[in-house]
Amino acid sequence: MFVPDIDTIGYIGGLSKLSNIRFILKYLTGRCLRDKERRVEVALQLYTNTRSNACFTCKHIVYPVISKIIKRGAESFGVPEWKMKEKFKDPYWRRGLACVLIGVAKYGIQRPFTPGVPFLIVWDYTYACNLKCKHCYSSAGKPLKDEMGRKEALKVVSILGDIGVPSVAFSGGEPLVRNDIFDVLKLCKEYRIFTAIATNGTTLTRENVEKLKSSGVGYLQISLDGVSPKTHDSFRGINGVFNRVIEGIKNAVESGIFVEVATTVTKLNIHEISDIIDLCRRLKVNWFMAYNFIPTGRGREVVNLDLSPSEREELLKNLWIEALKGGLTVLTTAPQFARVALINSKNINEAIVPTHFYSMKLPGKLAELSEFVGGCGAGRSYCAIEPDGTIQPCVFLPVRVGNILIDNFEYLWDNSELLIKLRNKDLLKGNCGVCKYRYVCGGCRARAYAYFNDYMAPDPGCIYNAQYIPELKTRIYSK
Repeated sequence: MFVPDIDTIGYIGGLSKLSNIRFILKYLTGRCLRDKERRVEVALQLYTNTRSNACFTCKHIVYPVISKIIKRGAESFGVPEWKMKEKFKDPYWRRGLACVLIGVAKYGIQRPFTPGVPFLIVWDYTYACNLKCKHCYSSAGKPLKDEMGRKEALKVVSILGDIGVPSVAFSGGEPLVRNDIFDVLKLCKEYRIFTAIATNGTTLTRENVEKLKSSGVGYLQISLDGVSPKTHDSFRGINGVFNRVIEGIKNAVESGIFVEVATTVTKLNIHEISDIIDLCRRLKVNWFMAYNFIPTGRGREVVNLDLSPSEREELLKNLWIEALKGGLTVLTTAPQFARVALINSKNINEAIVPTHFYSMKLPGKLAELSEFVGGCGAGRSYCAIEPDGTIQPCVFLPVRVGNILIDNFEYLWDNSELLIKLRNKDLLKGNCGVCKYRYVCGGCRARAYAYFNDYMAPDPGCIYNAQYIPELKTRIYSK
């Protein structure tokens, strides 16, 4: 999934110094009727020699401006220009940069930054599932009665592709139990949308993995909640699952697809996290993601498994230590990880700032730029689509924004009061709203909603909000 790395941050920094840049960017990021793409994407294709011809405007007006912006960013931040050219040969990265430029054109330079369209859509493709996970945020098992069919799902892909969304992650439920997923993946590939699958791993035979790869899937997130069958299978509700998942991980790694292992951390498995990470290193996966437990869906029934603030703080410190060991990238959906990393980076030459989707290395004063890209991305850098088309800020935050089959998605992204409020970290309540790390963290809005029925409330998982814990047992609300 696209997130602005050090190169892209350089562009933002350079753009912020240009007068009237928003007016200029609105034109540069507009859609070219002749070339049938956003002008900036056409210009990037010319820049990387992946396209030889274009209309006069794109070739002789837009291309020189975009080229100058990239070169200026490269010079300002010491990034080799050849590295940028190589990166932007990938259509996924071209779309990502377009999102950045559109965001500057629409909203200006904000802390944290909001792209012009979401970098990522997490699409719960179905609520059908072959497992019975006790912490499932969607209470998956059976499909919804009004889930989108194949025709509607293809329509959604067209909507997302036409507005320039760079990446879509299919989740659920278990997205691979629906055969028409491959038709949807094929259309995503035609739209040059980067696709990821979040799966429980039980169906990842060599044959299925190769089929996913040929369908354009570039990223597999595979759930593993323990280092042994006893722990994992108890989470997943079905005996014998652990060995199938390990085999699925091996098949995925062998195929060359980017593989992330995801673990939802609770009191039942927190003592196994280091061992799970070691297992991931042995299996040669690319990333390990520690998921924040959020008491929504079936997770409400096991809220007692949630970590205390002190347990979470210790976990994040241990994850930081594991990240420094190397061998794979260690991340977490807990936004407090960025704070922990920044504090512990003070004695080294560069700050390591992990976000939900990326781990940035920012030398010297560039650490300040972490405030533009970090923190909870719900409704800001990504959003969710439910099986019936309902739009939510996050799959863990069951608050309706609209429906993609009925409403104008891009209009909602720009104008939804809910999303605009979520993006403003100065409006957060309690310590979250005044914390000096609010732009790189801001707390998990889904956890705030789950515990206080208020997505702007303090995140009770943070050590700085420990005073709220005594009242939480009576604060779990229904959807």
